Amino acid sequence: MLRSPQTQVLVYTGSVDMRKSIDGLCWLAYEHMNQNPASGQIFVFMNRGRDKVKLIYWDHNGFCLFYKRLETDRFAQWGTTDEVLCITPQELQFLMSGLPFKHWPKIAHKTFENYG
Repeated sequence: MLRSPQTQVLVYTGSVDMRKSIDGLCWLAYEHMNQNPASGQIFVFMNRGRDKVKLIYWDHNGFCLFYKRLETDRFAQWGTTDEVLCITPQELQFLMSGLPFKHWPKIAHKTFENYG
């Protein structure tokens, strides 16, 4: 699913009706997140109970929809209603594994600038 570590992951922090499918989620990405749903970014949406999550992304010639329902526990909640957060692909993995937000490891971002 993640083509590169630079893939941008955008999380809509408001609750979403999980009956929405690709078209409804694309509309939310466009209208409420001010983003082009076919941009290659991953868009994350959760229900009010935070036990269901849907991801959509454009993959070359069509949209992909990923749906996960936790049998116990809840997905991490952070931010306020109708906010858009940008997280890393690694943080998305933490989110999808059900790891509570406060237990997410803090990973230092390093760059290489000495080309020699």
